[in-house]
Amino acid sequence: MRLRLTPGARAGVTQKALTRDTRLQGRSLLLARAAWLATSALTLALFIAGIPVQFTRLATACPAASCASGQLQPVSVRALQSLGLSLNFFASYAFALILIFALVYGGVAALIFWLRSDDRMALFVSLTLLIFGLLTFSGVASALAESHAGLWLPVTCLIYLGSTCLILFLFLFPDGHFVPRWTRWIALIWIIQAIPGAFFPTAALTASPWFTAVGVAIWAIALVTVVYSNVYRYRHVSSAPQRQQTKWVILGIGATAIGLLGALIVLDILDPLPTTPGAMVTTLVIDALVYGVLLLVPISIGIAMLRSHLFDVNILINRALVYGALTACVVGVYVLIVGSLNVVVQARGNLLVALLATGIVAVLFHPLRERLQRGVNRLMYGLRDEPYVVVSQMSQRLEAAVAPDTALQTVAETVAQALKLPYAAVALIEADQLNVAASHGTATDEVLRIPLMYQGEALGELQVGPRTQGDQWTAADRQLLEELSRHAGAVAHAVRLKSELQRTNTHLVAARERLVTAREEERRRLRRDLHDGLGPALAALTLKVGAARKLLVRDLQSADTLLAELGDDIHATVSDIRRLVYDLRPPTLDELGLIGAIRERATQYSFSNDGLHVTVNAPEQLPALSAAVEVAAYRIAQEALTNVARHAQAQTCHVSITLDGALQLEVSDDGIGLTAERPTGIGLTTMRERAVELGGTCTVEPTVPAGTRVLARLPIQKAK
Repeated sequence: MRLRLTPGARAGVTQKALTRDTRLQGRSLLLARAAWLATSALTLALFIAGIPVQFTRLATACPAASCASGQLQPVSVRALQSLGLSLNFFASYAFALILIFALVYGGVAALIFWLRSDDRMALFVSLTLLIFGLLTFSGVASALAESHAGLWLPVTCLIYLGSTCLILFLFLFPDGHFVPRWTRWIALIWIIQAIPGAFFPTAALTASPWFTAVGVAIWAIALVTVVYSNVYRYRHVSSAPQRQQTKWVILGIGATAIGLLGALIVLDILDPLPTTPGAMVTTLVIDALVYGVLLLVPISIGIAMLRSHLFDVNILINRALVYGALTACVVGVYVLIVGSLNVVVQARGNLLVALLATGIVAVLFHPLRERLQRGVNRLMYGLRDEPYVVVSQMSQRLEAAVAPDTALQTVAETVAQALKLPYAAVALIEADQLNVAASHGTATDEVLRIPLMYQGEALGELQVGPRTQGDQWTAADRQLLEELSRHAGAVAHAVRLKSELQRTNTHLVAARERLVTAREEERRRLRRDLHDGLGPALAALTLKVGAARKLLVRDLQSADTLLAELGDDIHATVSDIRRLVYDLRPPTLDELGLIGAIRERATQYSFSNDGLHVTVNAPEQLPALSAAVEVAAYRIAQEALTNVARHAQAQTCHVSITLDGALQLEVSDDGIGLTAERPTGIGLTTMRERAVELGGTCTVEPTVPAGTRVLARLPIQKAK
């Protein structure tokens, strides 16, 4: 049976596999270091051997139409001499650039090897930098191979090895794995395609048009694959440190590509062949700039390999994008102006044309830079630098919100979209718990929490996830989020008020239903008592009165006996009427007041139960209370005393009445307390319902060491 994994599980397994340790140990480490040292020694030896050959070639003018790399044609030599400079100066200048280039690449490679020689990816990267810096790009190896035919094979192999390592570096950095795995076949095809050009540059196959077309297609596909592989790795596989490493390398390669593009545009479009002194100066300056921007590659790779957590690379990427685009725009404008004017005036290298183009570029520089900076900031950070725009957008979207319930969702969406965040949520405090009320995007492990406040009261949090895992929040991000949190706090307060109003309305509806139910139940009880009890009793009295009247004529003794029974029946009926009235409102409340009625009831329980002593502690006089509060307090005290007398087996019972903004009634005893075997009776439920109906509370709890306490708090309402 085959085990099938979901995409999420496969991604988790892939990431776990790719983040394993890449260090070498034991014999593998020794062999890898030995191979690195041997290859590096051979590379360094060939570079040193090719130095005089390369210098001699640079110091010689090119006699043919096709020159070797770095050589000057006779017309360029004459332009150089018109500046008062010799060909030897040019050779020294060009070779100084090559030497600086080789020293930086070799130095970074040696530093990586010295500090991280136990890591196979570090060994691979350092070897790539060393071969590329000393042999592949410098031209020293080519000059050596042309002058010494016996060294052609090792030089060609090393140059091809440098190109191959560079191709693999684009696919493998920073974890040393092909991601996705199928990209290894694209890399293999790319490497194989480069073999004929490296080892058989003059063969008929290499020179054929179809081979060139196939090579261009393979290069295009491979470059697209490299971009896709790195984007996929960055978003789905890389850890936070690996993403920082990727940013540094992309920064170096991107800045280098922009610099080389600008140099090619200036050299090939403005003046491909330096035939004038001005063009020669431009060529020398651009050569230095080309080597300078190429040095950004080893520096960025060195930082990525050795100090990936030292700097926030996002700022550098931002500036690189701005000034790279600015450079491209400036060069484009300069080329357009100079090229157009050269066509018009039919003069190449005219000083006036160059000065005019420079002036126009200088005027456009600042506004162009401002617009590019704003555009790049929006691309990377959203509207972080335009807080008023974000606040205005939020206000407009809140005004357009149809239902108040969608206000918090609007806030979350606005924050996430305005700042280009993957996740934003609004969490509110409900019942001492923090619950997410609205969210936008996918939740992340790292969340920045900003409190939502309104008039000093904490209402919840604004939770946002970083743009990429491991990113640090800048001061501008925090400032804008705090500003948005103040507006979100007002929205949360409004939503909270609406929720509380809805709950209050729900409680009012429920209270009204309970009130109507209680009234109808009381009417039903009165109807039942009047119909089933008092009604038949009065009807029987009527019959007895009629019978007595008939007996008065013929039998006075029987009539007297019947009238005596009639008196007893009338007394019983009066008792029933009093009971009905007492059930509506105890008469003792009207006669004795609340405290007096409770004292009377306590006295009755003290005399009617052996061993139970009930005491009442209350103020001498209470303020005027509403009838509802008096009846509820009396009934709760009555039910509590009844439970003590029947179930508590207590010796003493204490009733306390106090006033502390509310009427507090406490009935405590020293009995057996509440037991799990005895279920909650109707009396306890009735006590709680009487208190809740008036907006109060009633709790029944055990006391230490034994006994039970009933504590009721009723809001004081003035009598009407």
